[in-house]
Amino acid sequence: MNQPIRNIAIIAHVDHGKTTLVDQMLLQSGTFRENQEVTERVMDSNDLERERGITIMAKNTAVNWKGTKINIVDTPGHADFGGEVERILKMVNGVILLVDAAEGPLPQTRFVLRKSLALGYRPIVLINKIDRKDARPEEVVNEVFDLFVSLDASDEQLDFPVLYAVGVKGFARENLSDTNEDLVPLFDLIVRHIPEPERPTEKPFKMLVSNVQWNDYVGRIAIGRVEQGIVERNQQVLLVNRNGEIKEKSKITKLFTYSGLDKVAVDQCEAGDIVALAGYEKAEIGDSLTSDQDPEPVPYYDIDKPTIAMYFRVNDSPFAGKEGKYVTSNMIKDRLMRELRTNVSLKVDTTENPDIFKVSGRGELQLAILVETMRREGYEFAVSRPEVLFQEIEGVQHEPVEEVVITVDEEYSSRVIEILMSRKGTMAGMTSEMDMIRLDFRVPSRGLIGFRSDILTETRGTAMIHQQFDSYEPYKGDIEGRKNGALIALENGDVTQYALEGLQDRGQFIIEPGDPVYQGQVVGIHSRNDDLIVNVVKKKNLTNHRASQSSDAVKLSTARKMSLEQFMEFIEDDELLEVTPSNFRVRKKIRDPHERKRKG
Repeated sequence: MNQPIRNIAIIAHVDHGKTTLVDQMLLQSGTFRENQEVTERVMDSNDLERERGITIMAKNTAVNWKGTKINIVDTPGHADFGGEVERILKMVNGVILLVDAAEGPLPQTRFVLRKSLALGYRPIVLINKIDRKDARPEEVVNEVFDLFVSLDASDEQLDFPVLYAVGVKGFARENLSDTNEDLVPLFDLIVRHIPEPERPTEKPFKMLVSNVQWNDYVGRIAIGRVEQGIVERNQQVLLVNRNGEIKEKSKITKLFTYSGLDKVAVDQCEAGDIVALAGYEKAEIGDSLTSDQDPEPVPYYDIDKPTIAMYFRVNDSPFAGKEGKYVTSNMIKDRLMRELRTNVSLKVDTTENPDIFKVSGRGELQLAILVETMRREGYEFAVSRPEVLFQEIEGVQHEPVEEVVITVDEEYSSRVIEILMSRKGTMAGMTSEMDMIRLDFRVPSRGLIGFRSDILTETRGTAMIHQQFDSYEPYKGDIEGRKNGALIALENGDVTQYALEGLQDRGQFIIEPGDPVYQGQVVGIHSRNDDLIVNVVKKKNLTNHRASQSSDAVKLSTARKMSLEQFMEFIEDDELLEVTPSNFRVRKKIRDPHERKRKG
């Protein structure tokens, strides 16, 4: 016992290299054997994290450096997973702020740094990717200093140490002129600069549950930092909620600490260390585990409220139940409730209709990740268009406004400005970096639904887009929605090449020949601004006359393919997105055209 401990979180904007840096820290601290095969970005363990190259769930690991145990938490860099960042910061005593040597501080950098400075932490600043051709490390250090000043950092926090690194190559240097090829300066600085956690071992045991995991063998696992006292396996401990009400009185069946990527079973842990323990089936994030001598909960601060919502509902289309494994309202409800156990920034409300659930979150990406995860698990359901959550402040309706930073080629900048202005955005700044323009905007969250695909289309996929919730402001006025109407299937059947050839001039299709469709399904985008009902299953009449060569020469336009996020942005208020393990389909809420006309 009494091994020196340092608890750190690595914070940064998405894609600035946090997870890659952690890989190298694990390798160079001797955590992995020399001949052990290690996956790149080993901390991004789920498929979606690997595919999208982002961290979604915060994760714990630990390394030993010259006798000091360093607990490391890799946190998400995307604003929509801010709930993860906020509660994880409560577990540590210091942070490494990672900033890209070319891009500099971005909106999410501001978000995580603000939270860290408010907790009194003195960050280590690591300027990463200094080998980039467009790297400008000295300027970026100045930008970071300006950011600290704008966030009201104290004089002590402004005196931050700086290292220069290339995480993927595994080196960090005190000066740009140094030549070392390892992370020794980083490890030494962590031990020297990050304070040891307070370790009042003489007090009764107390721990805040900062994370919850599930294991098929031991059940629910509560993770957190031991605030005070000593905890032992088989010890009887109370589980209390934030209000101090006792939820459970039980024994700790398993006790783990972290070493590398593994949980190591131990008999005892003491204040200051990050532990995982089992035995409490009702444990939730924000609860406290305490001895019965002192059942007062550890203070827990509520995280920022959700800003966007979608309605999840049972799929009632003609194809219902054909492609999914879990399709009933009870199955969908149970899955959403299970998500709440570990996803603190999500909220699920029931509605008057038992088949519909209102799911609120921090942003479109967070809700898209949930939809995609459920789809891959075999769930089938339908979702509505994302809608913004308004707040009434002093009798005036306020809406969430986000900070948006877009870096784009100069030739596209005027078009990007035009798009954001049309969505009620106001420009906060514009800077030129080589032949690129960096635009700073403040835009209502409503105006950002659908904007990403518009910007990427207009800039041929070259724009870099970063967004971050900023504040609630008075309602900005109406914003124009989708300009084009929908092409809607007239009847059930399989799409035919013949039918599509005759309808090509009506718009762009999102289905292909052979696809099964049903009445009321949206099959394409009309070239005009109104909806049009079309027959895409029409078959060619068989005759005794051979068709001329020219009739077979019609070339069919390629169907438009969309990602989940693009579908979420595409659907209108009177439409639903049908989600199954194998397909996305857009449909009208009211499928029958006569009923739709009557109610429209």
